[in-house]
Amino acid sequence: MTPWMRQAPEPGTAPLSRIRVRRALLSVWDKSGVVDLARILADAGAELITTGGTAQILRDAGLAVTTIESVTGYPAILDGRVKTLHPAVFAAILGRDDPGHHDQLAGLGITPVDLVVVNLYPFEAAAHDAPPAEAVELIDIGGVALIRAAAKNWERVGVVCDPGQYAAVAAHIQSEGGLSPQMRQSLAADGFARTAAYDSTIAAYFARRTGRRFPDLLTLAYRKVRDTRYGENPHQAGAFYRALAVAAPSLADARQVQGKELSFNNLVDLDTAWGLAGEFDTPAAAIIKHATPSGMAVGASLAEAYAAALHCDPVSAFGGVVAVNRFVDGPTATAIAGIFTEAIIAPGYSAEALDALKRKANLRLLAAPLRDRGVERDLGSEVEVKGVRGGVLLQDRDVEPAGSSSRRVVTPRAPSGEEMRALEFAWIVAKWVKSNAIVFARGGATVGIGAGQPNRVGAVEIAATAAGERARGAVMASDAFFPFRDALDAASRAGITAVIQPGGSIRDNEVIAAAGEHGMAMLFTGVRHFRH
Repeated sequence: MTPWMRQAPEPGTAPLSRIRVRRALLSVWDKSGVVDLARILADAGAELITTGGTAQILRDAGLAVTTIESVTGYPAILDGRVKTLHPAVFAAILGRDDPGHHDQLAGLGITPVDLVVVNLYPFEAAAHDAPPAEAVELIDIGGVALIRAAAKNWERVGVVCDPGQYAAVAAHIQSEGGLSPQMRQSLAADGFARTAAYDSTIAAYFARRTGRRFPDLLTLAYRKVRDTRYGENPHQAGAFYRALAVAAPSLADARQVQGKELSFNNLVDLDTAWGLAGEFDTPAAAIIKHATPSGMAVGASLAEAYAAALHCDPVSAFGGVVAVNRFVDGPTATAIAGIFTEAIIAPGYSAEALDALKRKANLRLLAAPLRDRGVERDLGSEVEVKGVRGGVLLQDRDVEPAGSSSRRVVTPRAPSGEEMRALEFAWIVAKWVKSNAIVFARGGATVGIGAGQPNRVGAVEIAATAAGERARGAVMASDAFFPFRDALDAASRAGITAVIQPGGSIRDNEVIAAAGEHGMAMLFTGVRHFRH
């Protein structure tokens, strides 16, 4: 009876037990940390079986290794495409604690493997823009097969597929003298998740190459960034994941500089804030509450932009999140610290800003790379996923390429230059406001926002109430068409002078006539921006 048969009883006869690692197979692309893990395995008495580059780095570290060629009797062939794909390797991994398996392995001179340490070719990181001839060479075959084989046979074999697991596995082996059944099963779950995610990114790559934006079988891969304190409410659990296929900078790339743990709702608000602030090239500040802007402005300086954004609705700004598209300087930091703010996201912070903000110990500060508005690529970054009971909805992100919409004046009076600049600003903001969305703006700042209303005239009235006298001489943006003239009448009473909207209502003529009666200028864009 071989050692591994004595380590755990036959399945079904008794609980599984800890296994001692006597033989480990190591074949890794990412070699970070592998020497330290291999040294701990060797100190515990394990034989190290290795492939090419892994063998060399372990030898250089003074460790004794057994090459995979000496196990299989074959060299690596086909430019390295075939190294581990051999019965001597896979039988050593897949053999069960079964007398029949033992007899077959012994008859073939195959010694079992107790631990497989593998990580895969970096397809996700390298194949975004690669042509198929290059991308296919980054598709791992042997590594995926090794992980799946070891994970399948977790009752007898451990599998480690990520350098991030090394420390925990090494500590477990040192403290337990081997791998417990609980550890092996947990590692198997991670292994199957890793191969599933890997295959999903490959499937997404070929779906894009063949123009299949929404394939019949959808597979999306995500890696956990962090747990959240809870979900939208304290009785709900929550976590934040990033899409593996995303190449463009996103909230998932943000680094927390200060503050307490981020909540689920913080992250939802920060995503909206970061997206809105990133729409502008000039200094911009967005204040978000409950996933919709309470104020948005651009200015000659960041402090000026923030002050104007705050002035839109200082009451709603309390407890909100702030996004800016420039490094936070001292004056801006001091202004933000003047009211209770949940979180700030920015490209970075000056030393003066950090000094001003550190007094607010719970204030969360995030530093994140600004997105390139011209880069909205691959399946992960071009679509958004919304959960519904029993499934998900998938759609293209609401990205309006510059010049794609056909602005046209539909009223006798055209907007003045000042009105046109304000209209374009308000139109961008409206895209980020919950529907039905109405934005009142003057210059480069919002003065009133009506969001999330079931009827458009109600949204106009809310924006007008928030703006008060500031609405007089302001412009208005609407994310969708006006079904009736009542919203235009309400806007006129508030003092609005120009309107931008998609058009497309069966009563467009009635709405245009109303605008003309009130002396308003009106633009149609031909593009709708619902945000649910």
